[in-house]
Amino acid sequence: MSEDTNSSPAGSNQTTRTDADGIDTAEVSAQKRKKYEIRSEDGDSAAPESPAMEDIEASAEKDLAQALLRIEEAESAVRKHQDDMLRLQAEMQNLRRRTELDVEKAHKYGQERLVTELVGVIDNLERALEAASEEQDNKSDDARHEEKLKAIREGVELTLKSFLDCFRKFNIEPIDPLGEPFDPQKHEAMATVQNDDVEPNTVTAVMQKGYLLHGRVVRPAMVMVSK
Repeated sequence: MSEDTNSSPAGSNQTTRTDADGIDTAEVSAQKRKKYEIRSEDGDSAAPESPAMEDIEASAEKDLAQALLRIEEAESAVRKHQDDMLRLQAEMQNLRRRTELDVEKAHKYGQERLVTELVGVIDNLERALEAASEEQDNKSDDARHEEKLKAIREGVELTLKSFLDCFRKFNIEPIDPLGEPFDPQKHEAMATVQNDDVEPNTVTAVMQKGYLLHGRVVRPAMVMVSK
């Protein structure tokens, strides 16, 4: 080994070491240190993860899976509560409609019992008129008797008219189906008779009128029906 002293272009002196072949030993050492640093960096990047890091990652994955499961369960519970709420709302609406219908029916048909009693009064008035008509047709010789009978008939007619007008105000309508087809919803057949002048299943006689209250049958008409 020998030492050589060279002058730099800047005029300062720099000492370098060379071996017998004239190779700069300082430069070789620097290159070796650089290669060692590169190998050290490569070795660090390829080093396996520590066991502690693997445990942390596994724990984090487990926590994430549990959190996702809890979220799914919560969403399922929310959907169930929403379905229950919708079902409850539908039931409340149905109950409200039924209550409104019940109240409406109570207003409409609350006087049904009264109507049933009053139609009997009308029946009696109609029978009185029929009897008076038959008596008048006999042409009684007593003029005074005929005059009284006429007055009674007119009074009964006015009373009957007043009843029927009152019924109409409260949507009570008579069922008088003479000559109409038999309707089992509104008529009650008392007997069937042979009658070639009309179609079969036709009402040929009305023995007692029926009545409707707001379209509901309070009393069916009692009729005779053709075969």
